[in-house]
Amino acid sequence: MNSFGRLFKITTFGESHGPGIGIVIDGCPAGIELDNSYIQKDLNRRKPGQSKLTSPRNETDEFRILSGVFESKTTGAPIAIWIENKDVRPEDYLHLKDVFRPSHADYTYQTKYGHRDHRGGGSSSARVTAGWVAAGAIAKQILEIQKIRVRAYVKQVYNIKTEKKYRELDLDKTDQSSVRCPDPVISKKMESLIKSAAANGDSLGGVLSCVIEELPAGIGEPLFDKLNARIAQAMMSINAVKGIQFGTGFDIVNHFGSEVNDTFTSDPDGRIYSETNHSGGIQGGISNGMPVTFDLAFKPVASIDRVQNSVDKNGKKVIIQAKGRHDPCVLPRAVPIVEAMTAMVLADMILLKRSDRL
Repeated sequence: MNSFGRLFKITTFGESHGPGIGIVIDGCPAGIELDNSYIQKDLNRRKPGQSKLTSPRNETDEFRILSGVFESKTTGAPIAIWIENKDVRPEDYLHLKDVFRPSHADYTYQTKYGHRDHRGGGSSSARVTAGWVAAGAIAKQILEIQKIRVRAYVKQVYNIKTEKKYRELDLDKTDQSSVRCPDPVISKKMESLIKSAAANGDSLGGVLSCVIEELPAGIGEPLFDKLNARIAQAMMSINAVKGIQFGTGFDIVNHFGSEVNDTFTSDPDGRIYSETNHSGGIQGGISNGMPVTFDLAFKPVASIDRVQNSVDKNGKKVIIQAKGRHDPCVLPRAVPIVEAMTAMVLADMILLKRSDRL
C-alpha cells in the first residue's frame, strides 16, 4: 500500500538513509505548465536544517524530474521525481539494529515483515514525505488554475496556542515565523518552549490547522469516498498525526443542534452560502462552498535524547538512548506536508467530479 489516490495517484519509494527517495505521479492532466521554483520552495519549507528548531540533518532536497514533463509542461505520462539523500549517517543507528525504540515503527515493521531497515526507520521515516511535498506542489499548481488555496499553520504547541480564528490571522505571513504560527506573540512563546524541550532532551506535540479556500460546492463522493474521509485518510498517513477534526470538531458535542446547524442564505446575486461554518465546509461528504477547515493533533516526537527502557528482538529488556538527528517538534516542518497531501486529495476529487454528470 505505497500508493494513494484514484485518478491523481502517487506511488512513493525510498528510505531515510538509502540513496534517495522519490515519487511517481500518475494521472496528472497534460498541458499543466509547471514552475519548478514553486516545487523547490515547498521542499525548502519541509527540509531539515532550516532553523535551530529542526533536525540538523543537512539535506538540500534538490529534485530532478525524470519523466512526464516536456518543455515545462506535463505530458500526461507518469511524472517521476527523484530526490537524492546527501547527508546519510547509517552508523548513527547501529546501536538500534536489534532493539525497538519506544513509540516507533520498529517493532510493528519487524513483526509484519520479519525484517526491517533500522537506519532511521527506513521507509517509515518522515524523510519519505519529501516526495509527497514535491507531488503536492504539482497538485497545488493545478488547484491555482481554479484559484483554490490550501494553507496550513501551527495553532498550538504543547499548552501554548493562539486563540485567534484563521480569519483574524494573516496566513500569508505564516512562513515568517520559525514555528510557522502566524500569531507573532504566540509564535515567540512556542519557539522558546521548543528550545527548552530540546535542551532537556525532550519533545513536544501540538495542533496544526488547515484551511481550503475557494473550493466550489459539489466536490466529494458519497458514502466511502467522502471528501472528509479522503482528507482524513491522507492526514492519518502523515507521521505523528494522531487525530483530526473538521469545523467545530469535538466541541460540537457541547452544543444543541439549534446552536450549530449551518443555516443557508444567499447574496443579491443568488450565491448560496451558510451563515456559520460549524461543518467545516463539508456536508454529506461533499463540499458546500464554504472554506474547508480542519485541525490535526500531532504527538510529541518519539525520538528523544533520554534514557528509556525497551526490549531487543529476543524480548530481552534493555536500556537505550536514541542517537541521531531529530526534530524536538515536528509541527513547523509538517505544515507543507499537510498542504501537499490536502492538495493531492483535492486534485484527485476534482478530476473525479468531471464524470459526475453530463
